[in-house]
Amino acid sequence: MSESTSQIFHRGMQSAERPIWHEAMLGLDWLALRTSPVFYGLGVPRGNGSAVVVVPGFMGTDHYLWEMNLWLRRIGYKAYMSGIGWNADCLEVKAKKLIETIEQAASETGGKVHLIGHSLGGVLSRSAAARRPEKIASVISLGSPFRGVASHPLVLATANKVRERIRVKTEGREPDCYTGFCSCEAVARLQIAFPAAVPNTAVFTKKDGIVDWRYCINDDPSANVEVQGTHVGLAFNHQVYKVIAERLHSAANF
Repeated sequence: MSESTSQIFHRGMQSAERPIWHEAMLGLDWLALRTSPVFYGLGVPRGNGSAVVVVPGFMGTDHYLWEMNLWLRRIGYKAYMSGIGWNADCLEVKAKKLIETIEQAASETGGKVHLIGHSLGGVLSRSAAARRPEKIASVISLGSPFRGVASHPLVLATANKVRERIRVKTEGREPDCYTGFCSCEAVARLQIAFPAAVPNTAVFTKKDGIVDWRYCINDDPSANVEVQGTHVGLAFNHQVYKVIAERLHSAANF
């Protein structure tokens, strides 16, 4: 993908030869987080009590983001799990569930809602923000390929199996699920410009073993932050936590 490629979601699917073996280093990200002052809320700006919804990646559930949820509460936010369940179904189904959580969080806190999405969760977050920009304070995506599907062949094979399951469940009504050719609103919202009124940050790692990091960044360099670590470990990375705290604080003053 060239540097000039638009950040609109590309329809085609591409196999990306990523260093998937690097994901075995996930444990180092997890350990480094626990030795960092950031994990204990030290050296980062405090939150203002606003709502933050964390959204899991492909094949994941809210459970693995529970630690991030607790940390967000520790630094002063009202954190919510996404409520989307297992993230291995029609994107429109998951997007609607996420929007329900956003509406609930906005109602309970009386303000706009921050979204933090890991991998596919970040794609869903950006799609939801495009549908409800008036409800969204900011979006932070972590290793999220919001410019198109460009993943390791094993990930594409898994997506193909999920797509086939959806086809069977819907009796063939959703033949293009998990591709840019899907006609659902969740995908359609990715193919228009992201709302300029919503601050967004794309966190990425060039050592990503799952997706091509070049599909995870904005055209505006100031909206991108590179960290060191694994794709999966972005959910447990002390550098990422610091970025989150700083960008949430900045968005409050946007």
